Amino acid sequence: MASAYLLSYAVPMLFTSRLGDRYGLRRVFLTGLAVFTAASLACALSATVETLIAARGAQGLGAALLTPQTLTLITHLFRDHNRGRAMGILGGAAGLATVTGPLLGGILVDTLGWQWIFYVNVLVGLATLALSLLAIPDWRPGHAHRFDAPGILLSAAGLFLIVFGIQNGKQYDWGEILGPITVIEIIAAGAALLVAFVVWQRVNRNEPLVPLRVFGDRNFSAGTLTTTALGFAMTGMFLPLVIYLQSALGLSPTEAGLLTAPMALVSGLMAPFIGHLSDRVNAKYLVMSGLFGMALGLGLIALQASADIPPWQLIPGLLVCGLGMGFVLVPVNTIAMGSVRPEQRGAASGIFFTARQMGAVAGSATIGVLLQTRIAASVADEAKTAAKQLPAVNRPDFLEGMRRAAETSQGSPGHTADTSLTLPAHLAHLGQQLAEQAVRNGLTQAARETLLPLIAVLLLSTLAANAMRRKNPRPDTPEPADDATAVPVDLRASLDHRTGATGRG
Repeated sequence: MASAYLLSYAVPMLFTSRLGDRYGLRRVFLTGLAVFTAASLACALSATVETLIAARGAQGLGAALLTPQTLTLITHLFRDHNRGRAMGILGGAAGLATVTGPLLGGILVDTLGWQWIFYVNVLVGLATLALSLLAIPDWRPGHAHRFDAPGILLSAAGLFLIVFGIQNGKQYDWGEILGPITVIEIIAAGAALLVAFVVWQRVNRNEPLVPLRVFGDRNFSAGTLTTTALGFAMTGMFLPLVIYLQSALGLSPTEAGLLTAPMALVSGLMAPFIGHLSDRVNAKYLVMSGLFGMALGLGLIALQASADIPPWQLIPGLLVCGLGMGFVLVPVNTIAMGSVRPEQRGAASGIFFTARQMGAVAGSATIGVLLQTRIAASVADEAKTAAKQLPAVNRPDFLEGMRRAAETSQGSPGHTADTSLTLPAHLAHLGQQLAEQAVRNGLTQAARETLLPLIAVLLLSTLAANAMRRKNPRPDTPEPADDATAVPVDLRASLDHRTGATGRG
């Protein structure tokens, strides 16, 4: 189900981002929201796994339609000195949703059933549709855009193969999927198609799907690279944290969610203030500070992590990490999109979100493989150390039991090794204690080691952030007066939008 949503969300985004340029941002945003809401209702009413997967795919398509329009709408509707504040409000809402979503989802599943996760989406979607119809002006571009059919096909096929290969590589043990075709070959084919896509975008003299000249904007290029690294780190960090908190420390999913909630809460609360600040200072220093703060927070967690630490002692590191997120999420959006020419904003928004999503996919897969490898090695090392407390004659049986447990657990939360069947009755209790301690220590060590590459990615991404400029030296194309008005700042501006005033797209 996750793959269906992810594929239908990430793959078409380069194309769906251009639909707003042609048909109007408001129309495409509302269409995506309506599709997402209807698909959520279909998910809740699904009677079979097949219909649920299909509905999740439709959900992803709805998200792909509406997501790229958000940055473009904000960039169109707010002038430079107010754009950061608007981005901050968006970031704050997203941060708070990160906290309330999992917690509310857990409560709903435990009390009312899993269907209510989707029923809540329906209620929120209907309310958002009503508010959007009232508040979002019907801005439409001043000219129509052509569709680059070869570019759409090449990009969609390339992204599909890469996302499918990376997302499902672990399931197929990075080997054969269908006949002699392997996961690596599928990813390589996707990469080749994307290379062909880039070549086509370069030679296409009409209107390419991705105008490569947008990368000539230094802020956009640096911001896109930074957001890719950010997606990699933010997605990758949660897997070792979940394994550590639930398997090593023994927290329940709800307890783990409550422990990490302050991290997302701080990020959400800080976002509006940082967005406001980014309108007044050189925002690249906010981005660099945020990336360093995230790295520092993860470093504190890695240094403190042990199998016996009281969970609350991890809160300072989590708070520092959340504070770093609050500093980086909004300014990187503002810088990357703020200096893009109006006629390129639709394409730029699609590139920006696709880059972050691809970074998230790569982070999830890379960290997942690394964590699995480190769990196997760390638990084996800890098992050898624990076996020394047993008589020499029983050590091979103990290690064999640990090996079997490692093969079946794969680091899954809540799993502990059971060696009672491999040891004599008088050693069974001691063996079980030693096995549980070895697993907890091994999972802790694996989680600590897996956080280190994420810290390195965050620190390296500060180099990309440092390449950003406070303002793009190339002047932006002037926009119509009503195109730059916040919604709804005054009645006349809102009415101007609704009566069909158009601007450059």
